Amino acid sequence: MTSLGLTPLSRSFYEPSAELVAPALLGHWLIRNTPEGPCGGPIVEVEAYLVGDPACHGYRGESQRNRAMFGSPGHAYVYLIYGLYFCVNAVCRPKGCAEAVLIRAIEATLGEARMRDRRQVKELPDLTSGPAKLCGALEIDRRLDGADICDAGAPLFIARNPDHKQFLIAKGPMVSTTRVGLTKAANLPLRFYLGASPFVSKRFSGESSKRIRSAR
Repeated sequence: MTSLGLTPLSRSFYEPSAELVAPALLGHWLIRNTPEGPCGGPIVEVEAYLVGDPACHGYRGESQRNRAMFGSPGHAYVYLIYGLYFCVNAVCRPKGCAEAVLIRAIEATLGEARMRDRRQVKELPDLTSGPAKLCGALEIDRRLDGADICDAGAPLFIARNPDHKQFLIAKGPMVSTTRVGLTKAANLPLRFYLGASPFVSKRFSGESSKRIRSAR
């Protein structure tokens, strides 16, 4: 247990398919340890990427870029997009399976001042309401690729929210819908978010989304 009173999620948490792990991650805390102190907040939006999924970075096999995806569960996979921005994922399933959960948004709860030093924004939700935004605010880049997110002493980890059930109730309902910004497998309902959180990056309404009740 850390000085914050938060315990990392166990490695076994990440052993199932990313399709199951993704909604189960909602409400738990993404924590970035820095020399200035920890910062982060509860996860409120995620996307799952699966074996056999054309949109998954592991679809065409292992490379230097995606090697962490093929590693053990419970590690970070960090990649660069558009040559400018970083995205962070939690690796799932046993070694060699290449599934992961993209963390799309967190609530900027812990270390807000430190996050604002890295991202100058007017409205608080804009600080971490998107995968590139939260990586900028938490100073996550390729140096954290492969970090052990089950280790509270690592520069990046995911902690169990001791008030998980209450948080889900307060920020629910939990919504399942299609992923954002894809051309391949764009119809798969593999994005999950908490509907009452103002930090969600993009919302769908009507028949394109459905509500789900349970989380791990």
